[in-house]
Amino acid sequence: MTEKELASTLLMLVGGKQNIVAVEHCMTRLRFNLKDSSQADTQKILNIQGIISVVDKGGQYQIVIGNTVKDVYKEFIKLGDFQNNEISDEKKGIVNKILDTISGIFIPIVPALAGAGMLKALLALLTMLKVVAPDSQTYQFLNFMGDSVFYFMPIIIAASASKKFHVNQFVAMGIGAILMHPTFMNMIAVAKESQTGLEVFGLPVSLVSYSSSVIPIILAIWFMSYVEPITDRYMPKSIRIFMTPLITMLVVGIATLVAIGPLGNICGQLLGDAIGMLNHYVSWLVPLLVGTFTPLMVMTGMHYGLIPIGINLLATTGFDTVAGPGMMVSNIAQGGASLAVAFRCKNTEIKSLAASAGISAVCGITEPAMYGISLRFKKPLIAAMIGGGAAGLFIGIMGVGRYAQVSPGLFALPSFLGEKGISNLIYAIIGCAIAFIVSFIISFILGIDEPKEDVKLNEQKEIKLDDEEIFAPLKGQVISLDKVNDSVFSSGSLGKGMAIIPSEGKIYAPADGTISAFFETGHAIGVTSKHGAEILIHVGIDTVNLKGKYFYPKVKQNEQVKKGELLLEFDLNKMKEEGYDCTTMIIVTNSQQYTSVQSVKIDEADKNKELMILTI
Repeated sequence: MTEKELASTLLMLVGGKQNIVAVEHCMTRLRFNLKDSSQADTQKILNIQGIISVVDKGGQYQIVIGNTVKDVYKEFIKLGDFQNNEISDEKKGIVNKILDTISGIFIPIVPALAGAGMLKALLALLTMLKVVAPDSQTYQFLNFMGDSVFYFMPIIIAASASKKFHVNQFVAMGIGAILMHPTFMNMIAVAKESQTGLEVFGLPVSLVSYSSSVIPIILAIWFMSYVEPITDRYMPKSIRIFMTPLITMLVVGIATLVAIGPLGNICGQLLGDAIGMLNHYVSWLVPLLVGTFTPLMVMTGMHYGLIPIGINLLATTGFDTVAGPGMMVSNIAQGGASLAVAFRCKNTEIKSLAASAGISAVCGITEPAMYGISLRFKKPLIAAMIGGGAAGLFIGIMGVGRYAQVSPGLFALPSFLGEKGISNLIYAIIGCAIAFIVSFIISFILGIDEPKEDVKLNEQKEIKLDDEEIFAPLKGQVISLDKVNDSVFSSGSLGKGMAIIPSEGKIYAPADGTISAFFETGHAIGVTSKHGAEILIHVGIDTVNLKGKYFYPKVKQNEQVKKGELLLEFDLNKMKEEGYDCTTMIIVTNSQQYTSVQSVKIDEADKNKELMILTI
C-alpha cells in the first residue's frame, strides 16, 4: 500500500475529515485530536499492514506508523485539505500542555541540531585520527559550521516557537535576532570590560550573552503571544500592517532585554546548577532513572521534557549527562529486547516485526519496538528497562556525557568524543554493550506468549451475526471490486464488496439500519444494518476533493433508515464533466466476521435487487 493509499484509508477509518479537529506528526506517529474517538475504528486500523499500534490517551488519538510517517502525513494533509493544523489544548491538562508545547517547539528543530551535532562529532573524530589539524583553516571552518546552529539558537527556536504560540514567525525571528545582534554583543563586552552598565529608556539591561541559550527566547515568544494579538485587535486596519509589528518588536524586544531575558538566563543557570549538584553527589542517579524509565516517558511524551534540559546543559557547560547518555542506552536496550524476540519467536509475522523494530531501536527510533513488541508482549519491556537501568548506572558512575545534540542511538557515539578524550567514548561503548547484552539475555529467557494464528479465526466465528441480504444502493452497471481503478478498494484492504458504475445520481439504503457515518463532503456513507453488517458506500474515486460540491445529503448521521430509503443525491453529469470517475463502491468493512460475502450475479443493479448475501 502506498503512502497515499494508506492516508486515504486512515482518513476513512478515523471517522472522516468532519471528525478531525487537528492532525500533526512526530517521528513515528500521526497524532489526531478527534471530536469523537469512538468513531475511529481502531481494530480495522490495527489490521492494516504497516500500522504498528494505536494509542488513545491524553486527548490524542495516535497511530504509530514508523519511519514513513512523514510521507503519510504529507499525503493525509493533501487529501483532507488540512492547513496549519495543531493539536488543540482544549482536552489537555496543564502537564500535557507544557509537554506538548516543549515537544512542539523542539521536534521541528531536531534535524538541524542533529546535523550540527554530528558535524562536531565528525570533527572530533577527524582530529583524533589526525586527519585534520586543530590549527588548520579546515578545522576552523568545520568548527564554526558545527557551532552555527547552536550559536544562533535563539533565532531558530523563535521560528519554531512562533508556530506553537501562533504569532508572526518573522517578527518572532526578529526578536531572536535582537538578542544576537553584533552591536548588542559588542555593547555587553565593552560594558563588562569597563565595568559599567547598559540601559534603554532608563531601564537597566543585564549584561547577559544569549548565544546558544534556550529558555530566554521561549519566554520572550510566549510573552509575544499576548502582546501581538492585543495590539492587532485595537489597531486600525489601515495601519495594522506596519504598526502591529512595530509595537510588538518594541514592547517585546525591550521587555526581553530588561526582564524576560535575564529571568530566562537565571532559570537556565539554576537548572544547570541543579543538574551539576546531582552529578557531583549522586552522578549515577539521573542516568539510572533515564535509562530505566525512558520507555514509559516516551509513552506519555514526558521524554520531550529532557530535550531542552540536554540542550541547556550543552549551552551552559558543553557537556550533557542527562538526556543523551541515558536515552541512548535505553534505546539500545529496547533494540536488544526486540531482537531477542526475533531470535526466539516462531511466528513469522512477529519475528519479522521484531527484527526490523530492533534494528530501528538500536539506531534511535524506538516506537516500532515499543508499541509493536514491548507493550504488546510486556516481557520485552521489562527486559529493556532492566538493561537500560544497568547501563545507565554504569555510565552514571563513569560520568559519561555527550558533547553534541544527536539522536540517541548507536550512531550518536561520535558525539561522546571531546575534552575528556577517548575514555568517555570507550565508557559510552561499554554502556551500549551492557544495555544490549543484558536486555537481550533477559528477553530471550523470558520469551513471549506467542499468539496462535488460528485463534483469531475462532474468535471471529464466535461473533453472532445473522445471515442477511444486502441490496444495491443505486442503479447502474455492476462490476467486480478488483476492476475498480483504486487499489485501496480493489485490493480488498477495506473489506469485500462490489462496485457499480452509476446511471443516475441517487443512493438508497442497502438494508434496514443506522447511518453510522456520513462524511462532511457527502462522498461516502456508512450504514450499520440491524443485523450488524457494516456497509461503506463510497461515491466515486478521489471525489473527496470536490469538498461536498454536487452532493446533496437527505439523511444525517445516527438516523435510522429503511431499505430503499433515499440517502443521498449527487449530480452525476457535473462530476463526469470535471473528469471524476463516478464508480461507486459498496464495501462490507467487517467482512472478516463472515464466513462468506457472496456477490449476486447481476449485470444491472437497482435498489430493489440483491447485490450481496452475507453468511456467518
